[in-house]
Amino acid sequence: MGERFGQRLGVIALHVVVISGALLTVLPIAFMIYSSFKTTTEIFTLPPWLPPAEWSFKNYETLLTGWHFPYWYANSIIYAAVVTVFVLFFCSLAGFAFAKYFFRGKNFLFIILIGSTMIPFQLILIPLFILMSRIDWVNHPASMIIPWMAPAFGIFLMRQYIQAVPSELMESARIDGASEFRIYAQVIVPLVRPGLTTLAILTFLGSWNSYIWPLMVLRGNEVITLPVGIATMRSQATASQIPYGEMMAAATLVSLPVIALFLMLQRYFISGLTIGAVKG
Repeated sequence: MGERFGQRLGVIALHVVVISGALLTVLPIAFMIYSSFKTTTEIFTLPPWLPPAEWSFKNYETLLTGWHFPYWYANSIIYAAVVTVFVLFFCSLAGFAFAKYFFRGKNFLFIILIGSTMIPFQLILIPLFILMSRIDWVNHPASMIIPWMAPAFGIFLMRQYIQAVPSELMESARIDGASEFRIYAQVIVPLVRPGLTTLAILTFLGSWNSYIWPLMVLRGNEVITLPVGIATMRSQATASQIPYGEMMAAATLVSLPVIALFLMLQRYFISGLTIGAVKG
């Protein structure tokens, strides 16, 4: 009796913790979407759940017509999509090499690779910016793509995942006359789709939310990305005229595609993280 009561109590406590965590995550998002239909005065009116005097898309209309928001949105999508494609290709290739091939210096290179993940981004920020300046890539799309095409974490993740693929499949493909790249494309890639999906989500979100690097290398309202653009909305306004309603509308439009992407791919994301973590 006492043991069964303890189990029920544990289940109740677990549900309380999960529901509390969900509310802490959902409530700010709900407030953001709700506030995007309000004026600035109504946003700061208490209690916050009071409906607006008039439901209107005025904040969205002003955002799309009064700012360079469509440019920011297009820039972020293009940069994030291109970086994601390159990362998936190069990291899966490198992970394939580290997982299934033997070559001189392999372990040393892998240790260096893992060690590089321990270097804070702030330490390489200035040297990387100086390099971009010397090769004239400041305010150039290459500066948003080339430095991030093969992150060490992505190579590590794909290496761990590809190690779970039986080597006998590769040997069978070689006997059938398949080239090494064909083995990679037709044998390895289909079997590691959950890992690729995980890496794709992490890469896309990292590029989509990036702020410091685009702030340093991009100039002009028509080339900056969404995080920088939204910050610009705040910096260009006076203290008494901050466009909170438009900023809430911008944050809503920025967040919804990301939330939808994760909901659609969460099954692959979770399985990719789990299998890539336990296989080795």
